[in-house]
Amino acid sequence: MSLKPATRQKFASISTATLCTALYKRGLRNQFIQDVRPLNPDLPNMVGIAYTLRYIPAREDLNPITVFQDRQHPQRVAVDQCPEGAVLVMDSRKNARAASAGSILVSRLMKRGAAGVVTDGGFRDSPEIARLPFPAYHKRPSAPTNLTLHQALDINVPIGCGDVAVFPGDIIVGDAEGVVVIPAHLADEIADEAVEMTAYEDFVTEEVLDGRSIIGLYPATDEKARSDFAAWRQAKGR
Repeated sequence: MSLKPATRQKFASISTATLCTALYKRGLRNQFIQDVRPLNPDLPNMVGIAYTLRYIPAREDLNPITVFQDRQHPQRVAVDQCPEGAVLVMDSRKNARAASAGSILVSRLMKRGAAGVVTDGGFRDSPEIARLPFPAYHKRPSAPTNLTLHQALDINVPIGCGDVAVFPGDIIVGDAEGVVVIPAHLADEIADEAVEMTAYEDFVTEEVLDGRSIIGLYPATDEKARSDFAAWRQAKGR
């Protein structure tokens, strides 16, 4: 699955709130990853194709610290093979008591050209990760190594992250509020519709801040709202 450059560019300017509304219109109610927040909310939108890693509960006899010496350890392999432009999405079972990754692995993702990283668990070294020019989303900081609770198992398989199903190839968009998952086959039409929604919402925001009532304006049930929006678009070149 590839993401058209024009579609990627559109998602880069759209809020997760607007995307959730566009998805809801198509009957998709549960696409916003729960309890996941950006370490640096001032970064631009994260946009990329989902590349996944699944953790299961660690079993002590199979998960000593020496497993990291295995060059095929799934966590290390996932980080080192995550494709350029992809978002590594990790299923950590919503458990942030042990870290899903730390600053070194996240730095490696950044240098490989990944678009971002998401876990429904936690990151260690979170202050260092927050200073990177790289989108990273987690539940909360967590110092213990992932091995204390998590055993990395599967790479690029369907997972659950923050109560949302994530399939490899889904489109992942993150902003200062959180992360939304868009089914790949809907990406182009969702992007197109959300651009139109964003334009209208920007128009409405200007009108409301100028003192206009939302009745008949939001949603546009009055003909004057529609004609005023058309004039606004022409003046703004949108």
